[in-house]
Amino acid sequence: MRFRKLKKQTKQNNSKKQNQKTKYIYASYPDKIKALITDMFMIYAPILYLIAYVVMGGKDEFQSSQFAPFIGVTLYGIIYSVLISKFGQTPGKKAYELKVVDDKTGENISFFRAFCRFVSFLFSATILLGLLTPFYRKDKKALHDIMCSTIEIKIKN
Repeated sequence: MRFRKLKKQTKQNNSKKQNQKTKYIYASYPDKIKALITDMFMIYAPILYLIAYVVMGGKDEFQSSQFAPFIGVTLYGIIYSVLISKFGQTPGKKAYELKVVDDKTGENISFFRAFCRFVSFLFSATILLGLLTPFYRKDKKALHDIMCSTIEIKIKN
């Protein structure tokens, strides 16, 4: 086989491999942040309001308690995990057409894995390094995505 044909065949094989690797459109970082803020207002704020004013009886009792914010975060984590495991989206992710899927199969993840992703998100947000990793990776995975083998993709409705 001539060198030119061999080189052309190699380029075609490489382009096929690249097309197979890029089957997802990765979610942009600004969309991820906007989806998180939307979820905070739609899910977390009502939880905190109910805990502070319905359960605790006022903001002073809520502020003096160390257990109440923990309950709020735990409830938010459970609701978040149920939505991610069942639909792959939360209301904020749905608004910006994002979805959390397994990075190898592209299917929804389990409840346990979604909850582990939430806990690892809290960890990576605490150290801030985990939230900066998408700027240095081609697949735009954050630390919690790497730890749980998930990916946040853009979907087309």
